[in-house]
Amino acid sequence: MTVKELASALDCKIACMPDESREITGGYAGDLLSWVMGRASSGDAWVTIMSNINIVAVASLADTACIILSEGVIPDDGVVEKATEVGVNILMSQLDTYALCASIFKLI
Repeated sequence: MTVKELASALDCKIACMPDESREITGGYAGDLLSWVMGRASSGDAWVTIMSNINIVAVASLADTACIILSEGVIPDDGVVEKATEVGVNILMSQLDTYALCASIFKLI
């Protein structure tokens, strides 16, 4: 499933999607950035409530397919611009983290 397909299936808002055809191969949920950096896998849809610029660096280092901000969180100033610049997809969902992860698991 691609990031674009997942966004549509989950009714996510798109903050930025510079690589809409990126394949999602798994999922990861976490908010401790150092933990995510060492444990998320390439191709994961990463679910978090963190919204600062550091999520872009972590997603880039871990090579996640996208970041999904859960629980209605919106990215801080400058995050979308940096994510677009480095090719990181960011989606936003109103679902809580548990429900969002359960939905992703069923889809992929």
